[in-house]
Amino acid sequence: MPFVPLRGSDLYWNSKIEEMIRIEGIRKSYGDLEVLRGIDMEISDGEILAIVGPSGAGKTTLLQIAGTLDSPGSGRVCYDGTDVTGLKDRKLSAFRNANIGFVFQFHQLLPEFTALENVAMPAMIGGKSRSKAEARAKELLCLLGLGDRLGHKPAQLSGGEKQRVAIARAMANEPSVVFADEPTGSLDSRNRDEIRAIIRDLNMRLGQTFVIVTHDPTVAEYADRVVSMADGRIVSETIRNKHSGEVVPDAEPATDLTD
Repeated sequence: MPFVPLRGSDLYWNSKIEEMIRIEGIRKSYGDLEVLRGIDMEISDGEILAIVGPSGAGKTTLLQIAGTLDSPGSGRVCYDGTDVTGLKDRKLSAFRNANIGFVFQFHQLLPEFTALENVAMPAMIGGKSRSKAEARAKELLCLLGLGDRLGHKPAQLSGGEKQRVAIARAMANEPSVVFADEPTGSLDSRNRDEIRAIIRDLNMRLGQTFVIVTHDPTVAEYADRVVSMADGRIVSETIRNKHSGEVVPDAEPATDLTD
C-alpha cells in the first residue's frame, strides 16, 4: 500500500517554535583525532534540521552525542534546560526511550519479529502493555501505508517498506525528537522520494521534530534549517521559510568556530 501524504487544506504545522535542545561547547576526540571542535547549536521544537557536509566532517558523531548514544569529551547537551550528559546509564536509557527516536540508514529491524512487533517494542520496553503498544504500532504503520504488512517480517518487505517500519518504530513513544542518520542513503530514487515525503508529512501533520544527517542534496528542499559542517566545525547555516521553502532573506551564516 503506498504512502499518501497530506495535501492542500489538510496540511498542519505547529507554528510554535521554541528551543528544545541546546548543544554547548561539544568536543570529541578518538585518540589523537579530534572529531568535533567546539560545537554550539540549538534544535527547535517542530523543525526539520538537516546536517550536511563531507565524509569525516563529524556529522554522525554530533548526531550520536545529541541523541545520547555517545558522550562528549567536553561540553553538554540540554533538553528543555536539563543537562543529560551527566545522567547515569539507567536514567539515560530511560530518558532516551521516552524522548528520542532513531532512524538508521539500514533500518536495524529485528529479523525474527514482524513489522508490528518491531514497532511495538520501544513502547513495551518503556513499560506499556503489549495491547497498548501494539495498538500504537498499528496506528503508526497504517498512517505510513503499511496496514497490510503488519504481520510481515523484514525479509518479506521491500527496502522502502523496511525504512517506513523503522520510522514508525522511532515514533512509537511519541518522542520529542527523531534523529535520522542517512535515512535515504540505501534506497533507490523512488523510495528516497517517498521517505522524504513521509518525514515532511509527519512534521507538518504532527509537528514532529527531525534532525537528519544526510549526503542527499535534495534534503534542503524540505528542511527548515540546513547546518553545514567541515572538519569538526559548523561552517554555515541556512534557514528556509517553513511554507515556501525559500531561503529567508535576512538569514545569517553561522559564525565559523575556531579554537
